[in-house]
Amino acid sequence: MRKIQVTVDGTTHEHMVEPRLLLVHYLRETLGIGGTHSGCDTSSCGACTVLFNGESVKSCTLLAVHADGAEITTVQGIAQNGEWHPMQTAFHENHGLQCGFCTPGMIMAGISLLKENPDPTEDEIREGLEGNMCRCTGYANIVKSVQQAAREGSPVS
Repeated sequence: MRKIQVTVDGTTHEHMVEPRLLLVHYLRETLGIGGTHSGCDTSSCGACTVLFNGESVKSCTLLAVHADGAEITTVQGIAQNGEWHPMQTAFHENHGLQCGFCTPGMIMAGISLLKENPDPTEDEIREGLEGNMCRCTGYANIVKSVQQAAREGSPVS
């Protein structure tokens, strides 16, 4: 067991964790943050995407011990003062949610994309989200959602 201290969605947590514990399982099972989904556990689907020190990562590719001292933002931590993040609003308004399973990862990847490129073309959005899979094949509405968030100047954190 190893002690870690992690700030998740603005709250600092300290826990003893098994060195083999994946970050996604730490978030879901230890902290009870169910918004971050565990999809494939092979980094293929992106449902577990979070911001790790401001950069998007698939939390199934990191061990919780690697997050010691890190700041992590999940989909549950992006709303401010009870108001959805503009990316969440855009997904809602453009029916980008589909079944909802990939949505947390898509939203976090979209926020990360706009941080790097605040005015992406459709092709750049598709390329930026290519590490995230939608099993509903709803990419058109997801792309529209990111486009709306970009037009509205979506904050990047």
